[in-house]
Amino acid sequence: MGGPGDGGRTAAGGLRPVATAPADTRSEELFARARQVLVGGVNSPVRAMRGIGRDPIFIDRAEGVHVWDADGNRYVDYLASWGPAITGHADPMVIGDVRDALARGTSYGAPTEREVVFAEAVTEAFPSIERLRMTSSGSEAVMGAVRLARAATGREAIVKTEGGYHGAIDGLLAQAGSGATTLGVPTSPGVTAGATAATRLVPYNDLAAAEAALEGAAAIIVEPIAGNMGVVPPAPGYLEGLRAACDRTGALLILDEVITGFRVARGGAQELYGVRADLTCLGKIIGGGLPVGAFGGRADVMRELAPEGPCYQAGTLSGNPLATTAGLAVLCRLAEPGTYERLDEGGARLEQVITGSGAPVTINRVGSMLTPFFTDAEVTDYAGATACDTDRYAAVARALLARGVYPPPSQFEAWFVSTLHDDDQFRATADAWAGALDEVGA
Repeated sequence: MGGPGDGGRTAAGGLRPVATAPADTRSEELFARARQVLVGGVNSPVRAMRGIGRDPIFIDRAEGVHVWDADGNRYVDYLASWGPAITGHADPMVIGDVRDALARGTSYGAPTEREVVFAEAVTEAFPSIERLRMTSSGSEAVMGAVRLARAATGREAIVKTEGGYHGAIDGLLAQAGSGATTLGVPTSPGVTAGATAATRLVPYNDLAAAEAALEGAAAIIVEPIAGNMGVVPPAPGYLEGLRAACDRTGALLILDEVITGFRVARGGAQELYGVRADLTCLGKIIGGGLPVGAFGGRADVMRELAPEGPCYQAGTLSGNPLATTAGLAVLCRLAEPGTYERLDEGGARLEQVITGSGAPVTINRVGSMLTPFFTDAEVTDYAGATACDTDRYAAVARALLARGVYPPPSQFEAWFVSTLHDDDQFRATADAWAGALDEVGA
């Protein structure tokens, strides 16, 4: 198989799909080297693929709906860089615009027109965001939003849901989802009791528990559609109930739309469900694949931030010209007529593929994001998600990789469809699921 420089092409120049037993010599070599210089051989724990019982695959390049590994194997990608690749990898508009921006300099440490245009685009899509502050990651956006909520309310307690993941932030790593659950450490060592003393935990979709916990709290932070315990949609009335409870108690409603923002609708889950946040956290898609984050909300709350107010938050690379350029290109793509209808159709098609394979799963889907849970029970919260057969998911995920389909390497993550997935990819995915289930006896 090809090395890291051949891009997964045959001698004739055609694209080579992965074989049933793909070569992974180069990935093995890179992982051995990586373990000598990187903790665990990776820069983010879930990439280690321990959640599916194998060593990591090292990716060489990506284009459209495919990724190629360092051995030249090609995969239909449903990881989408954990969500940002909504218009496909290496979108020509994004690449072209970033190339032009790169020639003008990578960072200035000063305001730019692009930041203003970017903020205008975001506030137009999210009516609840009257003022915006950019950051360099979704985690950083969450840190800023939580600090601001405490400053604006004069209260300390933050309510979060069990299984909700909002970045590797000390105070929010109590019962965290995503990679923390995948590795079996949802409450991380190294987090002091003091850091989590002001964190109140409630089950996701349990409105009564949230209402009680919000008394005297600064805010509740919640994913409006859980994506870090696998995809779990809000129960009817749940988000509306949180809004009402916050209004009653004086707490702020922080919606973490790092995954759902511009994914499930242009205005995120807030547009989909008709709920208005006090503060919103964004990331992933808004950077077009580059590191970025943002938080924003009510003007009266945002005015508490420096330089207008006393709540300090800053970042050297916040609003950098490359990230804002890439983000604007993607937001422009997503404004094209029919985009979200096409994304929803793609998500429905993937759901049909998995259901039609006969897999013993419960599928939760919202638009172009879904999770097949290996259980016959309904999954509505963290307890239901963690009760699933993770060994079965791991076996199927390994078998799918062997057949050229790249799923999330954890039961507790979302599968994502892009605007470019079409009949060819869905047919290939159906064949891969059939073969995988036959192999593992699922």
